[in-house]
Amino acid sequence: MEMCRLAGVSRAGFYRSQDGVEQDPDMDLRDAIQRTALDWPAYGYRRITAELRRQDWEVNHKRVLRLMREDNLLCIRHRKFVTTTNSNHGLRVYPNLAAEMKLAGMDQLWVADITYIRLIKEFIYLAVILDAYSRRVIGWELDNTLEDELTLAALRMAIRQRRPRPGLVHHSDRGVQYASRDYTELLKHHGIDISMSGKANPWDNAACESFMKTLKYEEVYRKEYRTLAEARTSIQTFLEDVYNERRLHSALGYVPPAEFEQSPPPAKRKH
Repeated sequence: MEMCRLAGVSRAGFYRSQDGVEQDPDMDLRDAIQRTALDWPAYGYRRITAELRRQDWEVNHKRVLRLMREDNLLCIRHRKFVTTTNSNHGLRVYPNLAAEMKLAGMDQLWVADITYIRLIKEFIYLAVILDAYSRRVIGWELDNTLEDELTLAALRMAIRQRRPRPGLVHHSDRGVQYASRDYTELLKHHGIDISMSGKANPWDNAACESFMKTLKYEEVYRKEYRTLAEARTSIQTFLEDVYNERRLHSALGYVPPAEFEQSPPPAKRKH
C-alpha cells in the first residue's frame, strides 16, 4: 500500500495493470475506495460510502464494508484520554446553560476545549472554539504554555471572525484558563453568556471531545512534528482547509461544516 501511495496509484490500479490477472468486477469501485482511504485514512466505511456517493457512485454501505474488509482497510484504534483541566481554583464557576439548549442556527452556542500535542522533545497545547451548531472551528491557538493567553487568543479569533450578537452562550469545562478574570471579562464585554460543565463531569462538552478525537486520529497521530512552527503550519491546514471545508461530518448529514453553514437544515436539534 505504501509503495502504491508513493507511486501515486492505488493498489487496485496496480493489480489491474498486470498481465494475466483476471478482471475483478469490483475493480473500479475498489480503486475509488482505496483512493478515498488514502486521502482520509481515519474514515470508516460509512464516511467512505458518503464520500463515494458525492463522487456519483451508486453504492450501499454493506458493499463498501465488504470490500474494505477484503482489502484490509478497516482498523480499530485505541488511545488513552489525558486531561489538561485544572479546576482546583478559587475562581467563580458558572452554571451549565448549554445542557438543554435547542440549536436552530449558528452563533447560539460556542464550545471550547484544550488538548495537548506531543512534539519530539516537548508538549504543546491547542485551544479551540467550535460553533456547536455547525461544528466549525472558529477560533484556535497553539502554544507551548497553558497560560491564559492560549485560550484568550482562540477566543479573540472566534470573536473577530464571527462578530456575535449578545446572547450567545460560551460553554467550557471548569478549568482555570476559562474561569480566569481576563477570559470571563472578555466574554462579558461582548455580551456572551458563560456556561461551564457540571462538577466532576467533564464529558458535558461532548462536541469538543468528539472534535479532539478527530483531530488526534486524522492529523496528530499521523505526523511527527519537530517544532512548534512545524506543528502550527500542519494543524492550521487541517483545521481550516481540511476539517472545516472538506471533511464529512456524520452529525451534519455527511457534509463539511462550511457547506452545512451555507444551507443548514431547518429542523432544530440539540447540540
